[in-house]
Amino acid sequence: MTDASTELKPAVHSTFRIERLYKAGPARVFRAFADTDAKRRWLVEGEGFEVFEHAADFRIGGREFSRFRFGQSPEITNETIYQDIVPDARIVFCYRMTLGGAPMSASLTTIELTAAGQSTLLVHTEQGAYLDGSDDGAGREEGTRLLLEALAKEVEG
Repeated sequence: MTDASTELKPAVHSTFRIERLYKAGPARVFRAFADTDAKRRWLVEGEGFEVFEHAADFRIGGREFSRFRFGQSPEITNETIYQDIVPDARIVFCYRMTLGGAPMSASLTTIELTAAGQSTLLVHTEQGAYLDGSDDGAGREEGTRLLLEALAKEVEG
């Protein structure tokens, strides 16, 4: 809950869609989301990241929680709830992020996977509410593009 005595900035709403082709089949791409160790590698690990916690229960109604920091930045948390899962085809989830304990955003995301020959077309659509000046959606889209590149290394490497 946000402290009512703090002057709030209006929430900024943004929707973005990213399409990315992976040189791997839909089952392999899907596994990178479903397998906790694989997801940790491409989602919260990497050069400059310190991971304090990552746990996942990949099922409809299941939760995923990450707590990490990049460099000396404030701690970030990401709490996800899975709304729909169709193996090798679709994942729908909502997630909430905090930065230094302060609410940062709440989003609804749909991941769609479609076979494209020996490859997979991933379509990521995200609708976000960015809170108290934390972002305007452009930063989240850029961060998502970087995560999808990290996913490529996981599934193509």
